[in-house]
Order: sequence, then C-alpha cells, then structure tokens
Amino acid sequence: MSFFKKLKDKITKQTDSVTEKFKDGLTKTRDNFSNKVNDLVSRYRKVDEEFFEELEEILIGADVGFDTVMELVEELRREVKRKNIQDPRDVQAVISEKLVEIYDSAGETSTELNIQTEGLTVILFVGVNGVGKTTTIGKLAHKFKNEGKNVLLAAGDTFRAGAIEQLEVWGERVGVDVIKQGAGSDPAAVMYDAVQSAKSRKSDILICDTAGRLQNKVNLMKELEKVKRVIEREVPGAPHEVLLVLDATTGQNAMIQAKTFKEATDVSGIVLTKLDGTAKGGIVLAIRNELEIPVKFVGLGEKMDDLQEFNAEQYVYGLFADIVEKEAEAEEEEE
Repeated sequence: MSFFKKLKDKITKQTDSVTEKFKDGLTKTRDNFSNKVNDLVSRYRKVDEEFFEELEEILIGADVGFDTVMELVEELRREVKRKNIQDPRDVQAVISEKLVEIYDSAGETSTELNIQTEGLTVILFVGVNGVGKTTTIGKLAHKFKNEGKNVLLAAGDTFRAGAIEQLEVWGERVGVDVIKQGAGSDPAAVMYDAVQSAKSRKSDILICDTAGRLQNKVNLMKELEKVKRVIEREVPGAPHEVLLVLDATTGQNAMIQAKTFKEATDVSGIVLTKLDGTAKGGIVLAIRNELEIPVKFVGLGEKMDDLQEFNAEQYVYGLFADIVEKEAEAEEEEE
C-alpha cells in the first residue's frame, strides 16, 4: 500500500470537519507549494541533481527553513537511490512521507495540553503584540468551556494600551470572568490575584495573558521569570503549559521570535495563528525541526472553532490533498 493510500485511510478515520479545516486552511500554501511540486515533476523525465536543486528552491520558498530543507533533500536523495526511483512522479509520495517523519522525529510530538486531572491547571501565554495572542486565549477559553470546564482569564498584559479591555471583550463573548488590575500595574501582582481567585472559585483552568515586548529582552526575561515564580509559588508545578503564539504570515520572523522566547522562558508548545492567511505554511516544519518545540494548535480561520489541535498527518494531507485523493483513487481502481 502506498504512502498516499495509507494517509487517505488514516485521514478517513478522523473527523471530517477537522480534515476539511486543514484542507481549506492550507489552500494558499497548497496552491503555492503543491502546485509547484506538480509542475516540477511534470517537467522532468528523470530524478537528477537539477531536479533536487529546484525542489530545494520550492521548499525554501514555502518557508520550510534552510536547515530543514537541506536535511529533507538529503534524505530524499538517499531514499531515491535506495529505492532506485527513476520517475519524478514517484518522488511526491516520498516527499510527503519525509515531511511527516521530520515532524515526528524532532522529539516529543504530543499535541495534547498538560491538563491536570485534579486541581487547577495554569496556562501561560507569551508572544509579541499583534500575533493574535488575545484572540487565541479567547478561542481556547471557548473550547474549554464547551468541554464543561470552569475557566478564568488573567489580564497580565498591563502595558499595551487596550490589552485589558480586549481580553474583557473576549471574556464577555465566551462567558468567562477576567481578573485584572489597572493599566501599568505589576503583571506578577495580577497573576497572584488571579491564582487566589481561581482557587477560591475552584476553577479548573486559569489562562494568563502576558506583555509582548521584545524591545528589551532582559526586561522581558525578568518579567516572565517573576510571573512564573509567583504562579509556581502559589500552585506547585505550575504553569503547566507555556504557549508561545506566533503569526504564520511573518515567516522566518516568527522563527526569530520563537528563539528569543525560548531563551526567555520554558516554552512547552507553539500556537501558530493565521496559517490560513499565508502561502508559506512550511514554517510549521521549520519551527518543529529547528527548535524542537511541538506545535500544539494552529489557527485555520476566523471562526471561534477554527483553532485546531495540530496533527502532522492532517497537515501533510492539507499540503497535498489533491495529489493524495488522486493517487489513492487510482490505487483503489487498480485493486
């Protein structure tokens, strides 16, 4: 059974609505990346060095990242040689397979959040301004509330004008309370109040917003360290997740942000927003492979339920949906 047929069978067993979200959300990347790969294999009669060089350019253009591209293409060269692949069309399935392997081989791949079975779970959100951090917090709160959990929000971004009010708007939309202080107040003090309030209300989940200033990395690190220290003192073992929000449309700039925040705090997972708005969705692989941080959620649209748990197979299906469908159907007909 071919990789495409196996992938199609796996996807079929998963939720149709989620499959469609990945397929629709990755349309721009698929049009950019998959169509170029299609064009590449149709123009070449054999798999030679020129073929690989053009493939490298296509992958770099999709923001897969230079190091990841070099690693992937070297793997492809070995696989092509080992399997004695002559027809460029046969390389498409190998590319898809290697993309899944690259994601899965970069260490711990669990996309599940570390939700405590008993007591309070504290989730800390970090990220620069403008990446969709507050919106993501709102959507995640909505998801938890729909699961029957008692959720509380903490407005720890006390420096950006309008940040507290923006979080309050989301709190009202979702139907959860927001713990806040005045603009310019100490974020650690807000976190202390929020934790005490969450304990007294017997909340299941406390989601904390933080300031997103990168101008002075030293200040950012000190601030995040202080916030984490207060949370850990009041809830041993917390924060249970530190989620870094990145904007997929910023491409390699998102990688720079990820490296900075990784240095500043123990990031446990990435939330990649606006994946539907970019033609360079390969950034998922670059982040995963070069930073070894799992992508836990992706934003695939504007709707409340368009924040989806990341799934490497759904992602690769979204990149190659048309080819997967076509090849799987052809194989079924042969059988």
